[in-house]
Amino acid sequence: MIRVFEPRLTFSDKVSVLNTLFKNNISGTSPTVGEFEKSLSSQFNRNYAITVSNGSTALDLAFEVLNLEKDDEVIVPSFTIISCLSAILRAGAKPVFCDVDEQSWNMTLEKVKEKITNKTKAVLMVHLYGLAAEATSIEKYCNDNNLILVEDSAEAHGQIVDGRPCGSFGHISTMSFYANKHVTTGEGGAILTNDKSFSEELKLMRNLGFVASKRFVHENLYWNYRLGGLQSALGISQLKNLNKTIDIKIKQGDLYQELLKKHNDILTTQLSKWNSVQNHYWVFGVLLKAPKIRDSVMKSLQSKGIETRPFFWPLHLQPVLPKNFKENTTNLDVSEKLGKDGFYIPIGSHISAKDQKNIVRELVDSIKRHEYQE
Repeated sequence: MIRVFEPRLTFSDKVSVLNTLFKNNISGTSPTVGEFEKSLSSQFNRNYAITVSNGSTALDLAFEVLNLEKDDEVIVPSFTIISCLSAILRAGAKPVFCDVDEQSWNMTLEKVKEKITNKTKAVLMVHLYGLAAEATSIEKYCNDNNLILVEDSAEAHGQIVDGRPCGSFGHISTMSFYANKHVTTGEGGAILTNDKSFSEELKLMRNLGFVASKRFVHENLYWNYRLGGLQSALGISQLKNLNKTIDIKIKQGDLYQELLKKHNDILTTQLSKWNSVQNHYWVFGVLLKAPKIRDSVMKSLQSKGIETRPFFWPLHLQPVLPKNFKENTTNLDVSEKLGKDGFYIPIGSHISAKDQKNIVRELVDSIKRHEYQE
């Protein structure tokens, strides 16, 4: 089976973890955690980095520290992972869904403006699948209109927009270091900010609210969302290899583009570049032009030993979404098309150029076969 992804772990990664293990620096309060946070803040041009147990808890804490109120609206792309919706709802705010660009599959300023009301308090800007949202223009608009900007950079490690790294935009940025990310710690995440008061509060929130003077006397019900020392050691090493990881993905993405460009009658591939942003191909996505055959094509590829994954299902169509938030969820056609007919194919250092050519051959054959049957 050719897996849709496998972690890229180097010899240096393993040495870094072993060295930390030998030093007994395994807990969430070990010096290695602080070293990783310092590396993150430096890499992504932020004053503060707070590591946490995963990307979803990073979003939860980011919205918790904002102290949003019941009627506060948060604009979020419908085409994104459920964690974004969960964090907004758990914070007690109201999600307002915008569509994404049909070419980049990401949020644009135009889509944000369509959803602005006098109750809009924040925008959750998400970078998806290797490209980036219109970060500079969205940030400027939020600053000019006194809106809070939260940037989800879980899939954009190393991505650059207008000379700035993703992870440096807005009031707060979040990251995931899950096994399929360009920087992985297995499980893990981080919150990045330039706001000292946010940083101090977030450190309390992820550590049960412990304070040195009265360690076990609590004035809150905060969480244990700490990241461990061994995971931090892996993250430190992974950051050093980030550019090499991206270079491998870009080379593979370019090969897929070359192999698939003559089949644009049956599918659409990710853009290799959008608004001068080079695609880093966190995944390599394809969007089928024929409706209702996506699942059959994926099953066919699975039978040939090729693993795939469907695109995110739109947030406004999620069964868990409370009914009172399903109002005014029209004109989200791009998100719905992506959710119904998009999926991604294997990419990463675990596959060869020969594998890619085989994957494309099987993919094209399967699409044409199912189109004919339909």
